[in-house]
Amino acid sequence: MPIAVDIDVMLAKRKMSVGELADRIGITPANLAVLKNGRAKAVRFATLAALCEVLDCQPGNLLRWEAEDTAADDPTSARA
Repeated sequence: MPIAVDIDVMLAKRKMSVGELADRIGITPANLAVLKNGRAKAVRFATLAALCEVLDCQPGNLLRWEAEDTAADDPTSARA
């Protein structure tokens, strides 16, 4: 998928755990893991806004577009 998710990067910068973030934005750790690992098909704007508020960032810090061929060449990509 050409949308890469960098929630883990922001978690590391904020020294916050997945469980703490999930609690603070009001979703389950399992649902946050789906978002964080790039397996989500959609994200609600309310969830994105909560992520940005808690992590003190902009949506562009969490999501970025990658060309399909770039994602396929990247061994760390979430594509299967």
